[in-house]
Amino acid sequence: MSQPLLALHHLACGYQGQAVVADLSLQLQAGDIGCLLGASGCGKTTTLRAIAGFEPVHQGEIRLAGEVISRPGFTLAPEKRRLGMVFQDYALFPHLTVAQNVAFGIRQHPHQTRVVDEMLELVNLTGLGARYPHELSGGQQQRVALARALAPQPQLLLLDEPFSNLDVELRRRLSQEVRDILKSRGTSAILVTHDQEEAFSVSDQVGVFQQGRLEQWDTPYNLYHRPQTAFVASFIGQGYFLRGTVSDAQSVHTELGELHGDSASAWPRGSAVDVLLRPDNIVHAPDSPVQARVTGKRFQGAATLYQLQLGSGSQVEALLPSHLACEPGQHIGIRLRSEHLVMFAAA
Repeated sequence: MSQPLLALHHLACGYQGQAVVADLSLQLQAGDIGCLLGASGCGKTTTLRAIAGFEPVHQGEIRLAGEVISRPGFTLAPEKRRLGMVFQDYALFPHLTVAQNVAFGIRQHPHQTRVVDEMLELVNLTGLGARYPHELSGGQQQRVALARALAPQPQLLLLDEPFSNLDVELRRRLSQEVRDILKSRGTSAILVTHDQEEAFSVSDQVGVFQQGRLEQWDTPYNLYHRPQTAFVASFIGQGYFLRGTVSDAQSVHTELGELHGDSASAWPRGSAVDVLLRPDNIVHAPDSPVQARVTGKRFQGAATLYQLQLGSGSQVEALLPSHLACEPGQHIGIRLRSEHLVMFAAA
């Protein structure tokens, strides 16, 4: 594999002597979009600020295109890092026009007007260069911020919760537009978000954070289907755990029946394990001997997400066709449908 564009090696950083991020390592290849995903206060924004050069590092190092840009005692100035930045609040200059905002980082460029026109066309704002930020919608302001960040042709674009101020539908549409724009230009990027759907739809690689530590840096597919830790399994995609006992190298016994999969071979017979279940692993089976009590439901159009309580008291969720129309308190028959077992040592 070629040298990564961005590499963080055993990074530790924080504020006023307080560690926020510890022993963080990841790599991003040129042309890829990475995402730092996690709840508020988990360290993702601190990591982004360290990459940008706004915060020094306490341990480890950050390399961009093979060059060390941060290590203890040395922080290359942000303006020398060839990075673009899109902030959560857009940070547009209110007294400058759209075109002047986009041109801000390329004021010495010999073909400034042409570049600005190209950027506005790229973000679908052709003809709006003479307007001021307050005359634009939130989505248009975000496009201006993106155009301004891309105009100097940065090696890496950093996006800090860039869609959080937008309504849900605009957020979804604009995030896909941004991905298409970055991919069309081959621009590498790091996105910070707490929204899983956004992270998965935009990014090639996603890092899941918990309390300042990177739990897993992987593709969206692997995070969902091959989580490496119990935290990632439960954090990504509404994961639930069901206690089971390894029967043999190919199966695990649970109160929902016998589950089969090669991953059971990693555990000695009789081992207590927690088996990962997701809502789409459970299907309605009227004739099943396993009955679950409906404790809640959330209508989602074509499907309804049901909260179910098993005989042992364990709670699971099931995504079932909305025409089923079960009500809280009702008992329904269920069975498992799972081609791939994900298990962890019983907690």
